[in-house]
Amino acid sequence: MKNYVNLIVITLSIVVGYIIYYTILGNPANFLDPLIKHEPKPGNVLGTVYTGGPLVGLLMSLIIISIAFIFERYLSINKAKGKSNPETFIVNVVKDLEKGDLESAITKCDKQRGSVANILRAAVQRFKDIENDPEFVGEKKLAEVQRSIDEAMNLETPLLEKNLVVLSTVASIATMIGLLGTTLGMIRAFQALAVSGTVSAIQLSIGISEALYNTAGGLIGAILSIVAFNFFTTKVDNFVYMIDEAILNIMQIFTIRIKK
Repeated sequence: MKNYVNLIVITLSIVVGYIIYYTILGNPANFLDPLIKHEPKPGNVLGTVYTGGPLVGLLMSLIIISIAFIFERYLSINKAKGKSNPETFIVNVVKDLEKGDLESAITKCDKQRGSVANILRAAVQRFKDIENDPEFVGEKKLAEVQRSIDEAMNLETPLLEKNLVVLSTVASIATMIGLLGTTLGMIRAFQALAVSGTVSAIQLSIGISEALYNTAGGLIGAILSIVAFNFFTTKVDNFVYMIDEAILNIMQIFTIRIKK
């Protein structure tokens, strides 16, 4: 279902990108020749961008896709942190465990929610379930708790990294499409020169505009996606490190508890 959501978002972004291209940038009012739309009015930026060709619409779609998934990742990662500051939450849970109050720690996890709380809750709840179980003795308890932690991590970590591949893909595709548009624009410019035998300022400017605006669109899409990808990758790495540190503290407390 989630894959279908991504497909719908990407499809809608492409549709919106081309609607903007044809209806706003390609508005006949932006051109001196409204029928063929080859000569934008002097100083009209929208019409000038339109002369970049249909690939501009695709590049705009990629930029919209990038922005959409940037918002999605921002909201998802913030949701994964839970309702309050995760670092404060971890400190409070560790204090409860040091006091031996497992119920309070579980209650705090239930109130906090998010990835951190889910993982810590899985560890505390499993330890509580097997602490007095004769089937699990000594190190077996720690191994069972670690197994529960690993299961929870395997469920939560992919959610943190989800859709980052979309941003990295958009960065690569935008660069390639921008380069393709640049190449096609230069081909059009030199083709016009070869056919006429003389320098046609209008045809030459159309080709150069197509080249330059595709280059600009490709760079904007790529830069936006690369910066966002690196930003969110760093946040996820720091998040996972914080979880690992919390797990280490909890396992140390459990180790001391089973040896008493």
